[in-house]
Amino acid sequence: MTPRPGRFRKLKIAAGVLGISAIAGVTALTLYARSLPPLDLSAATDRSTVVLDREGKLLRPFLTADGRWKLPVTSDDVDPRYLAMLKAYEDKRFDRHAGIDPLGLARAASQMLANGRVVSGGSTLTMQVARLLEPREERSLAAKLRQAVRAVELEWRFDKKRILDLYLTLAPFGGNLEGVRAASFAYFGKEPKRLSTAEAALLVALPQSPETRRPDRFAEAARKARERVLERAGRAGLATPDEIASARAEPVPVARRPFPNLGPHVAEQAVAEAPARRSHRLTLDARLQASLEDLARERSLGLPPQVSIAIMAVDNETGEIRASVGGVDYFAAERAGSLDLTRALRSPGSALKPFIYALAFDNGIAHPETMLEDRPARYGLYVPENFDMTFQGMVSARKALQLSLNVPAVELLSALGPQRFVSRLRDAGIALAMPKEGGAPGLAVGLGGLGITLQDLTRAYVGLARGGELAPLHFRQQAPAEQAGQGQPAPRLIDPVAAWYVADTLLGAPPPLNAVPGRIAYKTGTSYGYRDAWAVGFDRKHTIGVWVGRADNGAVPGLVGRTTAAPILFDAFARLGIDPRAFPQPPDAIAASTSHLPPPLRHLRQDVPKTMAAIATPALRLAFPPDGARIDLAASSLDGKGQLNLKAAGGSPPYVWMVDGAPVTGPERRRETAWQPPGKGFMRISVIDGTGASESVSVRVQ
Repeated sequence: MTPRPGRFRKLKIAAGVLGISAIAGVTALTLYARSLPPLDLSAATDRSTVVLDREGKLLRPFLTADGRWKLPVTSDDVDPRYLAMLKAYEDKRFDRHAGIDPLGLARAASQMLANGRVVSGGSTLTMQVARLLEPREERSLAAKLRQAVRAVELEWRFDKKRILDLYLTLAPFGGNLEGVRAASFAYFGKEPKRLSTAEAALLVALPQSPETRRPDRFAEAARKARERVLERAGRAGLATPDEIASARAEPVPVARRPFPNLGPHVAEQAVAEAPARRSHRLTLDARLQASLEDLARERSLGLPPQVSIAIMAVDNETGEIRASVGGVDYFAAERAGSLDLTRALRSPGSALKPFIYALAFDNGIAHPETMLEDRPARYGLYVPENFDMTFQGMVSARKALQLSLNVPAVELLSALGPQRFVSRLRDAGIALAMPKEGGAPGLAVGLGGLGITLQDLTRAYVGLARGGELAPLHFRQQAPAEQAGQGQPAPRLIDPVAAWYVADTLLGAPPPLNAVPGRIAYKTGTSYGYRDAWAVGFDRKHTIGVWVGRADNGAVPGLVGRTTAAPILFDAFARLGIDPRAFPQPPDAIAASTSHLPPPLRHLRQDVPKTMAAIATPALRLAFPPDGARIDLAASSLDGKGQLNLKAAGGSPPYVWMVDGAPVTGPERRRETAWQPPGKGFMRISVIDGTGASESVSVRVQ
């Protein structure tokens, strides 16, 4: 049947009206889109500053300027199952539409007309990104229209992966959490790369209503929202029934976890040096850093509450810092945890002795088998004494260094010259702080009479491991261009033969109790007054330095490098997980006994200005505690019994100790003893030697 002309004409008119309406609608939308300001992407670029380890693992994030956790993240950093659940729950046609899902919008519009309000948004993930970039409080057709236009703009400018990355970065998860990575750390304590089914479902559910579903405040609401996501995931075939059942049984987190805070002191320094950067890649190894922080925390349990521990681990070949523990607990006020104690100036005690021997070997003054005198001696007014107040007689330089004898070290330093010793270290780049700047160094510098940081001391030992060549330590990963620009030759402290002599000698130093001997070359140190305990060790690959003491430089009776710091050092090397590597002997090294050495090297030349102390016995003095000291036994006693160490210097044995005129010990040949105070208060402590000489101090025990 042929259509009537009138009806055909009406169809043409209707088609024309529809076409004109469509053109008008497109024109209106185009004009509306052009009237909008340029899309502001600053919300996506304003991210938390992050500090990463050498492999890109998160060490420490920082809050944004407005107090939010907003960690950088892309879809490559997220569990694929989470992404699949997200699309299935929020926008199952995300990969096919152009920013707007007509079916979803039609459903939302019909529900709004029927109910007189917005029931479901019909938003695509792209529209949600548009809303997050331009947040507005109202929920209206005008707002939805703006989101739709912006969504089309986003689809035109970016590919699907970039749009998904924007959502993962901007989505709210309750409180000051933005982005799925921040939420994963806050609720599960891990990266979102490998989420369980329950964890993925919870993270999908939270952004729809982040404040009313916060699991740390509304755990039941969070559980119900997770249940709906799991139900839809099951229908979509994204998880098996057993997996869904297991996910439903998994508890919802009811508290937020702390964000990673590894290497906090180094992280703060990195950010302070380059505040404009949003990502800092360091040379630290997150696994080793965490392990050494745990080690410091564990060892601190047996120490007084004010005592802290600092540890540094360095790669000898590159000078890269693999771990840096600035203190036991960053948040502990009593330990001054916020201070980076690897950079604190402290007296090194005997920890610099190896460099006296190294320079003596380097200058042809001595050899490891050169015989030295360990007898009472006086250098003008200076009378060195060994730590245990005994003497060994004639000893080889090797044995003297391994036993850390003071008198032979001072004899070598006197032959070398203290000014020459200090100048050589400074010329090599080792920063030393003298008690009186501008004054001539004295022989006491060899036994700790100067200041040095753990960083500089560790760097000096790295030089020994590198055959006498010092390398600058650095904690920031350098770009190839920066590495190529380091054309300056590394400073050399000593030649390889002298460095090997010292390394081989220290390799034979007696280890602490229960440690395996001959694995690492190491040296300990104890500063005057028991303020600092040190231990630094190295093999061919790594050098580790340990410091133990109080941040306020207070005395800790019984704090000794060999018994306190050395066990920590050996444990730290064990946590490297690498067998120590031996030091190859240089071809020019002389391996000979004392009798087979060239005659000038068999004994140290006796042209040093010293006299035997027996000619004039040093005057008796009370070395510890110092006069006027305030001693908190509960905070300073290492044995936990509240005992006070008493130490005399000079005089002639035997010694008798008295408190307030009453003897507390019988005659003892040792210059050191321990005494248990009966209580608190002011006390007069005296020591009397074998000749009847006495010395007294007044202290306050509290």
